[in-house]
Amino acid sequence: MPLVSSTPLLQTARANGYCIGAFNVHTLEMLQAVVEAAEETESPLIIQSTVGTVKHLGADYIAAAATVAANTNKVPIALHLDHCTEFETIVQCIRAGYTSVMIDASHHPFEENVRQTKQVVELAKAIGINVEAELGKVGGVEDEIVVAENEALMADPNECAEFVERTGVPTLAPAIGTAHGIYKGEPKIDFDRIDRIAKLVDVPLVLHGGSGIPEAQVRRAVSLGMAKMNVATELRIVFSDTIKDVFAKHPDENDPRKYMVPAKQALKAAAIEKMRLCGCIGKARDFR
Repeated sequence: MPLVSSTPLLQTARANGYCIGAFNVHTLEMLQAVVEAAEETESPLIIQSTVGTVKHLGADYIAAAATVAANTNKVPIALHLDHCTEFETIVQCIRAGYTSVMIDASHHPFEENVRQTKQVVELAKAIGINVEAELGKVGGVEDEIVVAENEALMADPNECAEFVERTGVPTLAPAIGTAHGIYKGEPKIDFDRIDRIAKLVDVPLVLHGGSGIPEAQVRRAVSLGMAKMNVATELRIVFSDTIKDVFAKHPDENDPRKYMVPAKQALKAAAIEKMRLCGCIGKARDFR
């Protein structure tokens, strides 16, 4: 099947109490690994790229690879642009074939966030593309976006309701205590805040900073309305550490296949574990 919008995937996930894994990829092998994991487990899949990866590989190359994956596999696959602050890049990715985009204007005042998000929603809805936006500030580092711990802000539930109503955004990423990167200690997720937001808005919610969150916390967040979990840093570490292991044992290795294949296999196993945690294994059948 062709690439699909993530809107119906996430709406179905929220309605049925599970979450869909959204995986940031930076190479063809990483993309292939998460696709193979989804196909093997019959899980719906969201492939993500950051703005930095778009600049590195090119939106057309990424979209072409994702399109091949979608057309040659049976599971529904969406292609998402993560944490984008530039309208021009969003337009570029939509033209290339992306089926979901995130406008991140959370560093602006509320009214400006509303204005920028509404602009993207009006563009994307006309052609059936999902839009994600953020309220509050998720801490940590995501490509070139750095939010210090003391600058991270929790999303206000009432503002979330107003924001969704005024923008029409179909997917919301509220800051609820998670952070990008690997946690130094156990994350301090505000579950009461998730619950309050979920009761005020009917759109799927997105859990950013999904690397390293304990299983019990993920399951609780999903039960409260989180329908998408972003995973990036953990996958990069698994992929890179496997390559390092190959070179530690074979320092003169010069055949990329000899280190990319085991790295791909390790990432695939990690992705399957995240899909199990999300509760989306077997859920691709919901869309056939």
